[in-house]
Formats: sequence, structure tokens, C-alpha cells
Amino acid sequence: MSILNTVTPDKATGEVAEIYDQIRQAWGHVPAAIQVFSANPFLLRHQWEYYGSIMQHPTLSLPLTACIRMLVSQAGSCDYCIDMNAGMLINAAGWTPEEVAATRADFNDGPLSAPEKLLLGLVLKATRDARGVSAADLAAARGAGWSDRDILDAVNHGARMVAGDIVISGFKVERDF
Repeated sequence: MSILNTVTPDKATGEVAEIYDQIRQAWGHVPAAIQVFSANPFLLRHQWEYYGSIMQHPTLSLPLTACIRMLVSQAGSCDYCIDMNAGMLINAAGWTPEEVAATRADFNDGPLSAPEKLLLGLVLKATRDARGVSAADLAAARGAGWSDRDILDAVNHGARMVAGDIVISGFKVERDF
């Protein structure tokens, strides 16, 4: 599953078991990418609470957040995350495999709305060349209707994905889907 010693759902006790139960209730299973955080229950809880908040974000849609994760992970070569989020776009957002492939090739060719594409482009710019982000980029996002909270939340989501890719790839988390 991983080169890091982690707690599997069948061996979980205490706080880890409680968090795994919440994850199972919400998602039906505990993905290996979440189990890797079980080595530190504080980080596991933090990660789970963060996922809960981003999945219920008032303005960042599931397709947008899945695209952020998929495309940031594509730049970081994290196959686990690319495939998991592509599957989420197909199975939860109703995208076709062709729409996912088009988005992976050029996000401007995907089915996101124009404002979502603009924000996604800003996130990708920030995660690939943070110093290249300008006041004009934020002004364009604001002009497309995004609040500063939305902009921060989207860029933070991309930045957290960079960290997640490092953890998942670095500890050799195997696909479980």
C-alpha cells in the first residue's frame, strides 16, 4: 500500500478508527491516499476536515476542484491523483472520458465555464510559477466574478495538492481504485 507504515481500516482504533468511520460513511471506503495520513492522527483529521470543507465550498464546484487536483497532479506526475480525479469527473460530475482527455491536454478545451477556466488558469500559474502571478491576474479573476476568498481558496487548494502529490508519490501510495 505504501512504504510508510500506516493504519489500514481493519486495524484502526481510537481516533483513527473514528475518522475512518466518517470517511466510510461519506465515501464508502477509505482511499489509500487518505490512509497515508494515519501515521499522524492530527494530520489525518486535518486532511479529512479540509476535504469536507472543499467538497462543500459555496462557489468552487466539484468539477473545478477536481480539475485543480487533476491538473496540478499532472504537472507533478502523481498518477494516483490524476486518475482518481479523472474518475471523479467521470463518475461524480458526469463528464465523458473525452472531455477529461481534452481538459488534460488543454484545460481551455474542457467543459468548465469561462470563469472557472480563468480561475483554474490562475491556480495552475500559481502552482507552476508563483512569482509570475500578478495583480492583473487577480483583477481578471475578480472581473470574472470571483471573490478574494474564492481566489485564495482555489490557489490554496492547488498548493495543498502539490504537497499531497509529494506525500503520495514519495511514500509510493498504490492505487486502490
